[in-house]
Amino acid sequence: MEGLAWEAILAAGTFFFLGAISPGPSVMVVIRNTIVGGRSQGVACAVGHGIGFGIYACSAVFGLIVLLENAPEAFLFLQLIGVGLLVWYGYLMWNDDVNLDENSKVDDSKVRRQGFIEGFSIAFFNPKIALFLVAVLAQVLEPGMGMATKLVIGLLGMSIDMVWYLFVALALTGTGAVDWLRSKGQIIYRITAVALWLFAASVVYTLA
Repeated sequence: MEGLAWEAILAAGTFFFLGAISPGPSVMVVIRNTIVGGRSQGVACAVGHGIGFGIYACSAVFGLIVLLENAPEAFLFLQLIGVGLLVWYGYLMWNDDVNLDENSKVDDSKVRRQGFIEGFSIAFFNPKIALFLVAVLAQVLEPGMGMATKLVIGLLGMSIDMVWYLFVALALTGTGAVDWLRSKGQIIYRITAVALWLFAASVVYTLA
């Protein structure tokens, strides 16, 4: 049985961790879901994001990104979906009039489903994740690398991403941070909306 290429795995893990903790729309979406639905929705959002990133990571390791590079129309379509989602989430947050009363009744299954969908989509339809993975994997993958090593790298990407955003969601709900964010809800939402729109604009700028 072929051994694992630990040097490549550790290098990929370092890149994945640095990418996960970098500020961006993903952490904003996790925070938003935690504010709106509490721990349950924040955790579901983190899990959804991790799965979306994991699909990208595994696909990149096994060559899907090469296909996307050779089919620019497919990658362009993905980029346009990503821009649309960022603009839409920004619109929702700018105009959000959600009842932030902790005592209001919520449907746990509904908030978990909403959190999961938002987390998954902000990861899966984010074209910059594909570009990030291409840059990272170009540095760590080598010709003839074993299947086991590739699988570990793909799963490691999903695990690091998911654990980081779970930490974000749980850290918020474990302190008074959520209460403070709720009290400043309208301001936080609108700042986040502007940040999402600026991020979308940066993607459009790269397409021009």
